[in-house]
Amino acid sequence: MKELKDYVLSIPDFPEPGIIFRDVTSVINDAEGLRLAVDTMQDLIKDLEIDVVCGAESRGFIFGAPIAYNLKKPFCLIRKKGKLPRECVEKTYNLEYGTATIEMHKDSIKPGQKVLLVDDLIATGGTTKAMIELVESLGGEVVGVVVLIELAGLNGRDAIKGYRLDSAICYEGK
Repeated sequence: MKELKDYVLSIPDFPEPGIIFRDVTSVINDAEGLRLAVDTMQDLIKDLEIDVVCGAESRGFIFGAPIAYNLKKPFCLIRKKGKLPRECVEKTYNLEYGTATIEMHKDSIKPGQKVLLVDDLIATGGTTKAMIELVESLGGEVVGVVVLIELAGLNGRDAIKGYRLDSAICYEGK
């Protein structure tokens, strides 16, 4: 039986020389890889008490929705600005070159709800920190973050110090 890491393709020198791109699509393009990813991520958070699962656009949806379904919990979308039709809260954060804005419906989280954040990857932690701030702006309590891949060399854990982070696969480099 293959290990989860075996499903991730590593592409050297993409998007620029010296970078090794960890391709998540190779995991989800394989039925066993996808199943193993969701099961592994879900197993990492089995001790958490959760009311709501939130996932970041777009690959956080792929992993977060089945986890929410399996746990019989609602799933909340966190999307790029301008994609949601009702009243939203938003958070703008810095990227390597510029900024990005994410948002979620204002009624997605009720005060006091325990929230699990799901994404495919954590690198510098900027997106994850913005997701935490969105949930907390609505009165939710982030009880955990679970990702498929952590790029430890980019120090994403430091950006979200004080929050629980579980990763199914951890690469030491960038």
